[in-house]
Amino acid sequence: MSQRDTLVHLFAGGCGGTVGAILTCPLEVVKTRLQSSSVTFYISEVQLNTMNGASVNRVARVSPGPLHCLKMILQKEGPRSLFRGLGPNLVGVAPSRAIYFAAYSTCKEKLNHVFAADSTQVHMVSAGAAGFTAITATNPIWLIKTRLQLDARNRGERRLNAFECIRRVYKADGLKGFYRGMSASYAGISETVIHFVIYESIKRKLLEQKSASMMDDDEESAKEASDFVGLMLAAATSKTCATSIAYPHEVVRTRLREEGTKYRSFFQTLSLLVKEEGYSSLYRGLTTHLVRQIPNTAIMMCTYEVVVYLLDG
Repeated sequence: MSQRDTLVHLFAGGCGGTVGAILTCPLEVVKTRLQSSSVTFYISEVQLNTMNGASVNRVARVSPGPLHCLKMILQKEGPRSLFRGLGPNLVGVAPSRAIYFAAYSTCKEKLNHVFAADSTQVHMVSAGAAGFTAITATNPIWLIKTRLQLDARNRGERRLNAFECIRRVYKADGLKGFYRGMSASYAGISETVIHFVIYESIKRKLLEQKSASMMDDDEESAKEASDFVGLMLAAATSKTCATSIAYPHEVVRTRLREEGTKYRSFFQTLSLLVKEEGYSSLYRGLTTHLVRQIPNTAIMMCTYEVVVYLLDG
């Protein structure tokens, strides 16, 4: 792979990640709140009937759904809170996606000479190596983003900013504090691997179908709008499957990144969640995550493919 090709994939990956992050930020804030240990809201005025027919009011502790969580954020904190963490997200998503796609393309190029070209093994190893590289390089940015998204304050209260958050993390835990949750992110590489294996398989099938339909034409085939729609659907399908399988690592990662909590390591957090909140807690926020992640991935992958196509001419 030439230096120009690497730069093309870097730029395309950065563009795709940035566009997807901006459009789906509110959903990510809701998802992160649902995953946290402070998700339970205290709902007052719950009416209970007693045996003698009288009724009493009490405060009940409940875990809200996505719509209730969204409503509470809008009522108590205002619309701006739906874009909490967008700054670090924009700072991190472009280099993260750029590093990921560049590492993925470079690794795939080299492994095609080791394994059968474009085989499942090539895509799995490439996706795993790319995920490991991107996670290690950008984990501090995502920790700050998560802390900002979990910073729930009422309207008019002074909000935590990124620089203050950085100072608090360093003061509490030093440099190692910026790498909390990285073990869960490494566990999440399995999601990335599953996603790219399925995506590349569907993409290959789409290309084979197009090649078969163009066999009788002498002209070189050019990509059409329908081709990019197909790639968006391929990305959405692959991400849905991967996320549904590997989702618990997302909840564990959010808990590990919370400020001043009892969560210390990946497996300790996993066992504690199951013990205290049941297995269903491992899938809190999954619906919101899918609603956000499917269009985000489709937008990101399609933008990536479009930019690569345009720059490669």
